[in-house]
Amino acid sequence: MTTPTPEERAGEAFAESAAEAVQTAVMAARLVMAIADAARRHQKRKQKGKEDDLPAAEEAANEVGKDVRRLLPSDVSMALMGEADWPQLAQQLLALRDAGVDLDQVLPRVGEIAVNVRDQVAAKASEATDQWVRVVRETLPAGPLREAILTSPGWPEMAATMARLEEKGVNVREVLAAAHNEVLGVEQTVANALGSTSEAAMSRDAQLLYGPLTTGLNLPRDLDLSDRQRAFTQLAVSEGEHRRYAQLVWEAMPGHEREANLLPSTRQWPLLVARMAQMEREGKPLREHLARLAKDTSWKEGPGTIGSRLVQAAGDALNRPLGDAPGESRAKVNTAAARATSTSLDPTKAAKTAAPTESGMAAHRQPAPAPTRSKSK
Repeated sequence: MTTPTPEERAGEAFAESAAEAVQTAVMAARLVMAIADAARRHQKRKQKGKEDDLPAAEEAANEVGKDVRRLLPSDVSMALMGEADWPQLAQQLLALRDAGVDLDQVLPRVGEIAVNVRDQVAAKASEATDQWVRVVRETLPAGPLREAILTSPGWPEMAATMARLEEKGVNVREVLAAAHNEVLGVEQTVANALGSTSEAAMSRDAQLLYGPLTTGLNLPRDLDLSDRQRAFTQLAVSEGEHRRYAQLVWEAMPGHEREANLLPSTRQWPLLVARMAQMEREGKPLREHLARLAKDTSWKEGPGTIGSRLVQAAGDALNRPLGDAPGESRAKVNTAAARATSTSLDPTKAAKTAAPTESGMAAHRQPAPAPTRSKSK
């Protein structure tokens, strides 16, 4: 027997999760049908003093099978008709139809209930994975290794393993940190053997965005905001968090729904999401900070696009301590000290306190010697 590949294990984990969601939806559909059948039986007993005999199971399955396939979502109908007691369920449906119930009206509503249950189960499974995305973000520094973990085909299986370890009382964060340090050493050894460097080059986004919007955040040196999905992965932000923070912004800006919907579409949105996730982790009142966007609408006018003004206003609303008027906290910031101590753009040194250099810039911000160039016209 061959050992399953990460892709195969991830596929199995996804398939199991999807199957569980569909099976739960089928349970809900069967419950609704059972309730409807119980109501039919009750009415028959009231009217006739006894229940009518059910139609033959085989006849019922053939008769209503096409209606079930037509009126229920395909995954729910296939699972329902694959159950061992499908003939009995078909008998109940046919009896309902014979009693005057319009299946074209009832089955779509049953389908809506089943889909709602299915999606709730799937969302719960997604939330469980989101929890481990947050653990990875909080435990490991930003960089290629963290990104590799979250983009690995085996990530769902890794998340499931972490959940099982936690259930057994294992400190998963310690395991992650130890594994990361070990892999980091292996990566450096391989890089040295190949004559290359394992440190990512600083991207243009990382250089241009260094400042109030990113100070204090644990960001990768090769941050790439041109690829939204990769940016979320680099920042270890889950899809669920992205949607939840967008909803919080929308709720914080009543009367400005159009602008609230615009903010998540801006290029810098992943950075704002990372900031909000950090604030929640530190126990800061995120909703109160976001409420400033509705109280101070100076972002409506000014230079640049409405999107850029919204980003700047959101960054200020999140960074400024509660009680400070707009602009106060920025005036108090010692820029040189902030740059020297910030973990931004140098996550591998996040756990160390580096002394400021003579120029007041963090070591990783020191300019490299300029290359020698020949003069040309």
